[in-house]
Amino acid sequence: MASGSRASVSKIRPLAPLRRAHSRDGGVRGDLGRRPFISNAMLAIVMLIGAEMMLFSGLIGAFLVFRLQAAFWPPPGLPQLPIAVTTLNTLVLLGSAATMYLAVRAVHQSRQRLMRRWLTVTALLGAAFLSIQGSEWVRLVSHGLRLSSGVYGATFYTLIGCHAAHVTAAVIWLLFVLGAAMRGRYNARNASGIEVAAVYWYFVCAVWPLLFVLVYLL
Repeated sequence: MASGSRASVSKIRPLAPLRRAHSRDGGVRGDLGRRPFISNAMLAIVMLIGAEMMLFSGLIGAFLVFRLQAAFWPPPGLPQLPIAVTTLNTLVLLGSAATMYLAVRAVHQSRQRLMRRWLTVTALLGAAFLSIQGSEWVRLVSHGLRLSSGVYGATFYTLIGCHAAHVTAAVIWLLFVLGAAMRGRYNARNASGIEVAAVYWYFVCAVWPLLFVLVYLL
C-alpha cells in the first residue's frame, strides 16, 4: 500500500513556473502583459494624417475643378510659376525624408551622436525648403500674382500655402524632438518620439510631389 502511494506521488510532476513577460526596460509586466500592436501616439498620428489627407483631397479636388474649366491656365498677364527652382526645392524636401529615415535607423541602433546629426540635417533641409519657397512667393507677389488675383492666385496660395503650413509645423515639432534628443532621451528602447515625428515628416514629404506635378507642371 505504501509502495503504491509512493508510485502515485512520483507521477505527479511539479507545476511549471508562471511565464512572465518582460518589458523592454527590463521590468516584469506579468503573465497577461503584452506590447500593443500600435502605440497610442502612433495611432493618434495615423488618425491625424487621415484627417489631413481628406483636407488635401478636398483642396486638390477644388483645384482640379477650376483648372479643367479654365480656358487659359495661368490667365494672361500673370507670371509663370518658377518650375526650375521648385524642382530643386522638391529635391531638398525629398532629401529630408532620407535623412529622417537615417535618424530613425540611428536611434534604433542607439547611436546617439549620429541620430542627433541626422535630425539636425533634416530640420535644416526643412527650413531650407520653406526659405526657398518663401523667396519665390515674394518674387511672384512682386510680379503680380497675389491671393486676390482671381481663381488662379487663390487656388495656388491656398493649396501650396496649406502644405507650407504643414511643413512649418513639422519643422517646429522636429526642433522639440531634437531638443529632447540632445538631452539623451531617445535610444533603441525609447524611440517612439522620433518614430511618430518621422511618420508625419514622411507624410508632408509625400504630399509635395503630387502638388508639384498638379500645380507647377500640368
